[in-house]
Amino acid sequence: MTDDFFQGYKGEALEVLKKFNTRVWGQAVIETTRGRFTGTILPRAENDDDKHIVLKIPTGYNVGVDIRTINEMKETGYKKAVYQIPEKEFPITPGLPNVKLFGTGGTIASRLDYRTGAVIPAFSPGELYGAVPELADICNLKTEKVFAVFSENMGPEQYIKLSKAIGKEIENGIDGIVIGHGTDTLHHTGAALTFMVQNPPVPIVLVGSQRSSDRPSSDAALNLMHAMNAAGNADIAEVMVCMFGPTSDEYGLLHKGTRVRKMHSSYRSTFRTIGDMPLGRVTRKEIIHIHKNYKPRRKDRNVKILPYFSDEVTMLYYHPGMKPDTIDSLVEAGYRGIIIVGTGLGHVNKELYPAIERAHSKGVHMFMTLQTIWGYVHMFVYDTGRDMMAKGIIPAGNMLPEVAWVKLSWILGQTDDPAKVKKMMLTPINDEITSREPYNGYLVYQGGVPEVEEFIKRVHK
Repeated sequence: MTDDFFQGYKGEALEVLKKFNTRVWGQAVIETTRGRFTGTILPRAENDDDKHIVLKIPTGYNVGVDIRTINEMKETGYKKAVYQIPEKEFPITPGLPNVKLFGTGGTIASRLDYRTGAVIPAFSPGELYGAVPELADICNLKTEKVFAVFSENMGPEQYIKLSKAIGKEIENGIDGIVIGHGTDTLHHTGAALTFMVQNPPVPIVLVGSQRSSDRPSSDAALNLMHAMNAAGNADIAEVMVCMFGPTSDEYGLLHKGTRVRKMHSSYRSTFRTIGDMPLGRVTRKEIIHIHKNYKPRRKDRNVKILPYFSDEVTMLYYHPGMKPDTIDSLVEAGYRGIIIVGTGLGHVNKELYPAIERAHSKGVHMFMTLQTIWGYVHMFVYDTGRDMMAKGIIPAGNMLPEVAWVKLSWILGQTDDPAKVKKMMLTPINDEITSREPYNGYLVYQGGVPEVEEFIKRVHK
């Protein structure tokens, strides 16, 4: 057999394929010391090791079989697969809303490149229609790739470029905007766009997927349909995050861009509104409002684009025993703003006080947020809090740490005046600080507790 039959395999793994006369794209039964595996042998990414055979099993998932456990392999059939999303012309339907999808690098619809192991996004309207044909029943779609980066590489440059692109599209009369985005920092971008794109007349919906499109449990297509419905038809003209509500595929949730956080590394229902309720529930066909406090859709084209951002702001997550040189080093490095993520009601140890005073004397803006995530900073309760306020630290209410970092960065991109910075930080733009948290804004269920176990049996996760 030629090398075409062993795509990506090398070394010991290649020798095993040759020994048992099996090929890439061959259907195979593999007997191992851990049991029998049946499936299709897949190509290997060129940078992977030579110790495993990759198999797509009947459930649709891929498994790596350690070659040291293989006793026998037998090829039972062969059919080379073509992993490519079909492209069809996206139909334009009079009467449906016009939605613009901006791509940033998130893989809402994708195919797997087995040469590199990378997920290649489908992005043109034709590709998206081929992958998710139901979109044509929801809206008329146009797309634009603004940039292509992993979400961890999103930052000031991307926020600014994206906010300007949104402003231009609103000016052109679009009915709604969707932004495809990786999930890891999606909530940071949601906050940044809330401050940079103020009082939009149409919905701006950020969406991603926890599981890529080549997996049977992918949430990509449904998240995209929910987001398109929200962008085209929702009455909520704000920056929102749209992702799965429960882990099942019953509905999505719309979260306010300043009160949302990624709370689980792999659950499809990872995004949660913190200290408040979601704005609404969304399915492919309907939008159900939950929150009464929202900015409604308007017919005008007025929007304030404020594309400012300073990269001289950082977050400091306090831990017991933290030394003063931690703060001193940040000041020496040129940081003009520090968001402190403190314990309890907003505390750090007394050993940091001299460094805090030195930072304040050099004009560094310092704000306190909480490690508890839920709740408010209360620095009047204990002496430590009062002492820190006297030394220059300002409590930031119930602003989430990431949102506080984004907002201070946005503010310091405009002014360095202490009085203006404080006023702007503590004046809510869109509920980044709220006057109170609803009684049902904090819910953490614990498995094993009788009433919770009974609830789980009756409802869903």
